[in-house]
Amino acid sequence: MKKFMKKNKKAIIVGAICLLLICSIVTFSFGMQSYYKLDFSTGLVTATTLNVRSGPGVQYKIVATVNKNEYVRVFAGVGDWYIIQVEGDYIGAVSKKYIKPIYPKGTSNTGNTNNNTVTNTSQMNADEQEVFNLINNQRTNNGLSALKNDSELQRVARIKAQDMVNNNYFSHQSPTYGSPFDMMKSFKISYNTAGENIAANSSNSGAVNAWMNSSGHRANILNSSFNYTGVGVVSSPKYGKMYVQMFIGK
Repeated sequence: MKKFMKKNKKAIIVGAICLLLICSIVTFSFGMQSYYKLDFSTGLVTATTLNVRSGPGVQYKIVATVNKNEYVRVFAGVGDWYIIQVEGDYIGAVSKKYIKPIYPKGTSNTGNTNNNTVTNTSQMNADEQEVFNLINNQRTNNGLSALKNDSELQRVARIKAQDMVNNNYFSHQSPTYGSPFDMMKSFKISYNTAGENIAANSSNSGAVNAWMNSSGHRANILNSSFNYTGVGVVSSPKYGKMYVQMFIGK
């Protein structure tokens, strides 16, 4: 009887170990298969406020929130969720139905740039609108015509500003998109002449004043060969705000 109990206990222990190993392998395989690669790395938030969760599901806790028209870095997909990075270096998951993929070299950007060129500023946020107006005040005060807003160029400028925040750098050379000219070409922006100003500042007027007090930046603002612009302003936990203004002449 004692021998039978010992053998029986050993069989139960071995069986439990085998079951645990099988469950672990199945779980691991399922987890690996559920993640899939994406053909884009930047997404635009379309929801008014979007919760970023610690895992791919509403059962996971909220670790951050992002707002409409913010750009986020997208790493991978898992089911109906995207794994993203947001300002402050939070990594989490969001429902993919509220993220619009941004394709630098995709078919969504192959249209004629002229179709995206507008003279109104309805797509700008309040900060971008103010910078746009301040820049044009500088131009008209110096006898130059006001710049027109190019909606596609403005979108690219905002993506560049968000890229600097996400990747914690301050440079015309992006580790993601290359030079400003490389980036414009990737997004199918056509131009004869082009330039870029960048700034990190706590106020819109401070950013424009800093540009006007710098000979190189001032030269871009008062360049008569430029007739279109795109202004991108995003929040920065390090500087307050990150600014990118792209100029083109065509």
